[in-house]
Amino acid sequence: MSSKAMVHKYGNHVDTDTILPGHYLDLSTAEELAPHCMKGLDTDFVARVRSGDVIVGGKNFGTGSSREHAPISIKGNGVSCVVAISYARIFYRNAINIGLPVFECPELVAEVKHGDAIDVDVLRGEFVLNGVLYKAKPFAATVQNIIQAGGLAPFVRQRIQQADPSPAG
Repeated sequence: MSSKAMVHKYGNHVDTDTILPGHYLDLSTAEELAPHCMKGLDTDFVARVRSGDVIVGGKNFGTGSSREHAPISIKGNGVSCVVAISYARIFYRNAINIGLPVFECPELVAEVKHGDAIDVDVLRGEFVLNGVLYKAKPFAATVQNIIQAGGLAPFVRQRIQQADPSPAG
């Protein structure tokens, strides 16, 4: 299923402190964190972002501390996915754990500009920019299942219920 999205493009080495500055770490829910997303880098992000939009970054997106608050704040703003050349591994894992798709697609990153409108198919990891199709590196089946479940915790709950569907579980 494809949808139209606006691109919010940033550069290389966007760290978790710029995605969500440290003084917001006493907050924990997506609703609390979302209004502070990208405050260390782009103070107008929250005013511009719309549900379904895409964040595009360069190399090593999400570097820095291991806090899961950064991807939670991104997802809390309704961002459909993040596309980058590469990710800091802990940010990548935290994003998957909360059900935020994070794609690697250097070809798209090289061509897309801040404010571009693109078609996004999150399930397939496909993006159309100016009539050109870009395909992201595919997820392993288990990772895709975790994302479709909405994160690791819902995925595990589903697996437990499938193994023992009785109400006592």
